[in-house]
Amino acid sequence: MKISAVIIAGNEEEKIGDAIRSVDWADEVLVIDSESTDRTREIVEALGARVIVNPWPGFARQKQFGADAAVNDWIFSLDADERVTPELRDEILALAQKEETSLAAGYRIPRLAFYLGKPVRHGGWYPDWQLRFFDRRRGSWGDRVIHESWQVNEGERVEKLKNDILHYTLDHIEEHERMIRTRYAPLGAELAFQRGKRTSGLKVATAGPLAFLGTYILKGGFLDGIVGWHIARFAAKHARMKQEILLELQNGRGSLSS
Repeated sequence: MKISAVIIAGNEEEKIGDAIRSVDWADEVLVIDSESTDRTREIVEALGARVIVNPWPGFARQKQFGADAAVNDWIFSLDADERVTPELRDEILALAQKEETSLAAGYRIPRLAFYLGKPVRHGGWYPDWQLRFFDRRRGSWGDRVIHESWQVNEGERVEKLKNDILHYTLDHIEEHERMIRTRYAPLGAELAFQRGKRTSGLKVATAGPLAFLGTYILKGGFLDGIVGWHIARFAAKHARMKQEILLELQNGRGSLSS
């Protein structure tokens, strides 16, 4: 079995180098660049990886483009702010030595997030299973607006690996707030509206407190210290904002982005 590591990137000059180095064991490293204006492509080429420029079509479609453009059928999908640990590398290379007929169509991998530089193991953030190692002939990227994921074909088998992908997410509080306000809450509300879900004034009022309680107390976010506190309060902000936007949509005061 030969493996292509496929990374999507856009203006990631600070992170792309470490991402590529973490998958330098792959038979091919392919970076799909969404028209970066910084040094991303220069760094990719200096490290010996292949780069293809493709205008940004959305997360799922960009990842599908990368999977289709890869040389090999077995794909390891990575984002520019993620890293493969040596232990995960060894686990994948051990699979590569087996007969392909014995392998699952895809493998879910636990992902450990680092928030403000600290690992997050509670609050519902871990293990955050991600299906990132797969045979492209036996599935496709689901066309979701947010939280895209690889979908194996009906009847195919999926298994789990033991070792982590490291996700160096959100280095600044302001970045988290911006992502909720500009991406996750609006897109989440639109998706809910399109699926026929409806809300009420009561749900708007209670969504935030319930999300904070669930994240910080029930899911043990308090065990992550101040980082857990920030995550819980932003979970509350996201939940309330999503319900507010959904209420506007159902009352005809909002508009869909596409």
